[in-house]
Amino acid sequence: MEQLKLTGERRTSVDEIFEYLHEEIVTLNLRPGDKISEAEIAAKFGVSRQPVRDAFSRLSNLDLLLIRPQRATEVKRFSAKAIRKSRFVRAAVEAEVLRRAAALCTDEDARLLDQALAEQRNAMEAGDFETFGNLDYAFHHRLCQIAQTEFAFDIISTEKAKVDRLCMLGLSKENRMPQLLRDHQAIADAVKDGDSERAVEAAMHHLSRLDSTIAEISATNASYFDQEAD
Repeated sequence: MEQLKLTGERRTSVDEIFEYLHEEIVTLNLRPGDKISEAEIAAKFGVSRQPVRDAFSRLSNLDLLLIRPQRATEVKRFSAKAIRKSRFVRAAVEAEVLRRAAALCTDEDARLLDQALAEQRNAMEAGDFETFGNLDYAFHHRLCQIAQTEFAFDIISTEKAKVDRLCMLGLSKENRMPQLLRDHQAIADAVKDGDSERAVEAAMHHLSRLDSTIAEISATNASYFDQEAD
């Protein structure tokens, strides 16, 4: 097994192990149900098991790992119940953010939204999905700033992260970027026009796209979902 070197002086080994595994999970290099060995990760990074254990705990708090006593740790499968809960929370928070953003949007805010969309378009045209993904989060952060509810972004980003893996299993990267950009354009246009209800409607349509993704993946990869009671 190739050993990875820990780099940054300020970042701890826990941070680097967490970031490495987080990237592996959200990009689906590690898939739902895959087993992860604490000992193997410790050997890979040349560290003791404690920082690996701490990184595992952080990933578990994000609903990305399932840690069970005396059993192998595994990448957490999707939960239909948890997805419904996450979407409900995000929809409620985003709706209020957008209502406030539409009421408070200034000319400078409108310019910054246009700039954000232009950057997304450039990333899409370059086929740079990683940059586009970062700009996706930045767009939602910008809306929270316009609404003067920047604290809400912590909730939105946490709930968004819970379903990002699921989205990646749906549309191809090439198809997802234009779709996301169209949705973001509709949201931004409504906010700039001061039309709060149109902004909320556009955002809810954006979130509803997950329905077909869930149905498709449930049919083609049922093992990625917990077999839980509804």
